[in-house]
Amino acid sequence: MQDKRIALVTGANQGVGLQVAKELVAHGLTVLVGSRNFEKGQAAAKQIGMGAHALQLDVTDQASITAAAERIRNEFGRLDVLVNNAAISNTGRRAGVTIEEYAQSTLASNVSLDEVHAVWETNVFGVLAVYQAMLPLLHESPAANIVNVSSGVGSLTANADPASPYHKMFGPVYPASKAALNAMTLAMMIELESTPIKIRLVSPAFTSTNLNNYAGTETVEDGSREVVRVALLGPDDPTGTFTRWENVTIPW
Repeated sequence: MQDKRIALVTGANQGVGLQVAKELVAHGLTVLVGSRNFEKGQAAAKQIGMGAHALQLDVTDQASITAAAERIRNEFGRLDVLVNNAAISNTGRRAGVTIEEYAQSTLASNVSLDEVHAVWETNVFGVLAVYQAMLPLLHESPAANIVNVSSGVGSLTANADPASPYHKMFGPVYPASKAALNAMTLAMMIELESTPIKIRLVSPAFTSTNLNNYAGTETVEDGSREVVRVALLGPDDPTGTFTRWENVTIPW
């Protein structure tokens, strides 16, 4: 097992995270299936099969993050790939409320600050907290790779354009949280410039998952494709990129 690359995927008990974990195992990696609910993580790891291990990890709980890092150090001694995938789009949009209707109820002028705090806690601060806890383990790898799963709706350049299909839906909750994640990622990139650790941003496109009440137009297989490709890149491949598909970049 120590000869295999060790990967951690957060939010891996469902959706894109689960598919990414499946495919990384299929590529020969040992994958830690990060899940806030350990039982759901166990079920996901069992579904994936040999090479997958459930890991209790709530990215909004520092004690959970610390315990996860300690377990990885004790059992594996290092981390080669970190996929920061865990994210939420809202705190519980009512059934029957469309994405467009939700966007109108979460404008800068009327959004609940509790809603903003809750989503940013997972999508922004959770990613930073996991990065900080896992960085010493990534330094133990000869060729570590970090993938932060963002979204095209977080592109300030694209969404400042009135012609962008998501221009009118850009708001302080999910879209702005992904813009903030991109900024956090840039800070990480600058910090890691003099190290062997590579870091990249990926958008899984509008994938049909629980994140959007299955309103997405892409399958989880298609949505996971670029995340997996980037997670498997080597130390000589480009770093600091923001991509949707291979050779398809997203403006920051």
